[in-house]
Amino acid sequence: MKIITWNVNGIRARAGQVLELVERERPDVLCLQELKARADQVPDGLAALPGYWCYWHGAAAYSGVSLHVRRERAEHCPQFVHAEFDRETRIVEAAVDGAVVVSVYVPNGGKDFAAKMVFLEALVRHVTRLHASGRVVVMCGDMNVARSERDVHPKQRKATAIGQRPEERALFERIIEAGVVDVGRALDPDNDQLFTWWAPWRNMRERNIGWRLDYILVSTALAARAVSCPVLREVGTSDHAPVMLVLGA
Repeated sequence: MKIITWNVNGIRARAGQVLELVERERPDVLCLQELKARADQVPDGLAALPGYWCYWHGAAAYSGVSLHVRRERAEHCPQFVHAEFDRETRIVEAAVDGAVVVSVYVPNGGKDFAAKMVFLEALVRHVTRLHASGRVVVMCGDMNVARSERDVHPKQRKATAIGQRPEERALFERIIEAGVVDVGRALDPDNDQLFTWWAPWRNMRERNIGWRLDYILVSTALAARAVSCPVLREVGTSDHAPVMLVLGA
C-alpha cells in the first residue's frame, strides 16, 4: 500500500504537478492540503481524478484538504467525514482497508496562535478516541510543527518562532503518545537534513535549509509494516514537498 501526502499551496497552481505525481507513483491514497479552492474551483481532469474516489473540502483562497482513494482499494465510495472540531476546512477522513485515514492541515498559528493550540489539543483527543474504539489510524498532512530541534535547519532554529515553540512540540508529542508512530523519523532516525518545507526565497530548497512540517503518523501496529517513507524533495513547485509511505503486506 502506498500513501502520499502533500501541501500543494494552491491546487489550481499545482494541478498538473499533482496529476504527474499520481501518474508516476500510483498511490493507493492521496492526501492534499492547503487547496485554496472550493470543490467547484478544482481544475478539470483533477476534480474527478480517474481511478479514484475523490473528496474535496475547501474554501476560496484559504485552507482546504482533500482525500483520494484508489477504486481498486475500495469497491464502493468511502464515507468521507469531518471531525467535530473542523471549522476551517482543515480535516477529512475515511475508512480504507480497515484504517481511518486522515488528511489534516493544522493552522499555522501566525494570526491566531491560541486557535492552533486548540486544534492540536483536539487532534490529541481525536486520535485517543479512535484508538479507544479499536481503530487503526493513518494521519497525513501538514502539522505546522517542527517536532524537534533536529527537524529545523540550524540556521532556522529559534525557540520563539511559531512552529518551534515548546508548547506546540509538547502537544505534538501528546499525539505521538496517543499511539501513533512518526514513520518518517522512525525509518530515518539519523538524518539531520530531513525537511519538507523551505521558505520560498534565497534558494532555500536547493540549499536544503528547511523545516520538517509534513508527516505521516500511523498506529503502532501498522507502523511495523512500514517499508519506506521518503520526502519527495524534487517534486513540484509548492514550498512543501510530498511525503510518501510504502507499507508492506
